[in-house]
Amino acid sequence: MGESGRDFSKLAERVQRAKKLLAVISKILLVQQAVSFFKGQETYSIDDKGRVNVPTKMRKYLQPESADTFVLTRGVDRCILAYPMNEWRKYEEKFATLNQYNERDRFFLRMILSWSEEVEMDAQQRISLPKRLREFAGIESKVTIVGMIDHIEFWRPEEFDNYLHGQPESYEDVAAKVMGV
Repeated sequence: MGESGRDFSKLAERVQRAKKLLAVISKILLVQQAVSFFKGQETYSIDDKGRVNVPTKMRKYLQPESADTFVLTRGVDRCILAYPMNEWRKYEEKFATLNQYNERDRFFLRMILSWSEEVEMDAQQRISLPKRLREFAGIESKVTIVGMIDHIEFWRPEEFDNYLHGQPESYEDVAAKVMGV
């Protein structure tokens, strides 16, 4: 093969590597745009009507597609989960694939959907936590709000502290196992 053939071959390899790199970058950007990424923790008061402010640092991650609407449901821990509508729709797609003739699938669907409530943020950036969900989570006058990537959790502050301090392993040990450090 002549020198120009080798140059062409090297150029073709570079183009292929560049295409792969662009594909990876595109996927990363798509994920960053498509996913709300809630993080952080705050403790706020709840008013007499069960309303609580959504923290500013979490509101800024709401996607326009959510239309300031959340679906609230009970968590598997003793807390309330709040999914922005655009994130909840992704779960609805997964729910639709479950077999309603399978007892376990049917039980899961009944539990998560029967506890679900759609709420809109008001002009003061508050959402209303339904009484039934507050009672389930034991939430009274104060609530700890925790960002969890695609949703927000609402906990009774003492319950959240008990959860954190009641783990059988230290955070460092869990982090090393989960993250492979």
